[in-house]
Amino acid sequence: MPDIDPKKLIYFATVVEHGSLNRAAKSLNISQPAMSTSMDRLESEVGMQLLDRGPLGIVPTSYGEILYYHARLIREEIELARRDLVSAMEGHVEAIRIGALPSLAGSIIPLALSRWHETYPEGKLQIVENAQFDLLTGLLRRDYDFVIGFTEVFDMLDGLRQQVLFRDLLCVIARPGHPLTEIEELSWQDLVRYPWISPTSRRSHTVLHHVMNTLKVGPPSQITVCGSVSLLKSMVTQTDHLALLPLHAAKRELDEGRLTALPFEDPVLQRNIAVFFREGYVVDQPRRDLVAIIRECGAELSRTTAQGDQTTPPAQE
Repeated sequence: MPDIDPKKLIYFATVVEHGSLNRAAKSLNISQPAMSTSMDRLESEVGMQLLDRGPLGIVPTSYGEILYYHARLIREEIELARRDLVSAMEGHVEAIRIGALPSLAGSIIPLALSRWHETYPEGKLQIVENAQFDLLTGLLRRDYDFVIGFTEVFDMLDGLRQQVLFRDLLCVIARPGHPLTEIEELSWQDLVRYPWISPTSRRSHTVLHHVMNTLKVGPPSQITVCGSVSLLKSMVTQTDHLALLPLHAAKRELDEGRLTALPFEDPVLQRNIAVFFREGYVVDQPRRDLVAIIRECGAELSRTTAQGDQTTPPAQE
């Protein structure tokens, strides 16, 4: 197969998104005949039909869908390069872009950012919380400089590397007075009798499902998924729903008596929290310092909440 012209790929992605040669040509400020010729040549170069032209518009073929995925990424890379060059030329300080799990974004990440700003008061940060799969996919797309997530549930994606930062302890939380608080030795069979709520937007990628697979037990009869830890805790507080959260993510509610941690323990509830980078990514000093502070805060909060002792000193690196 001959080399593909990157400009044609950008044109192709625009045609797919607009569903029309004419609208795509207008958005790129070229003529419609030029756009049509470019698409004909692209199909000739790859030796396959990429677009279906019908009365309702233009849609990609199965081959076109494959090419569109890569064409979109190439366009984003070109735009990212343009933006970075303009920022460097104008002397702009690029913001550090971080992706984090919702269960970490409410406790460890804010503490770490506060400490980092003591050293870098003018530092710019962009924080996005999301499900792990979406975070790692975004990292590959260069949406983030790095991602803070957990290691046990997901196989490493090609093009990524990880570094474990600290150990996290999950607990099963429930409302005070939940019927399960009357049982001294809980089993998973006791837990699955009640509805659960899981902090993710992707049911197939939840920590809860990982736990169920590891313990080789059936799922609860009802699982609600959400992307908000605040909503999750409200549901648990007001209903018989159960949930898995790190102790530090529910510490305030546990201390205030609005939630309780059920006496259910298993090694699978301990997980490694790691930072994920793209292969070949060069970490500068501000980002290196931020990762080190996240490691320090994570180890500190995980240990003190597990021990119930806020006077425990931070871990020594």
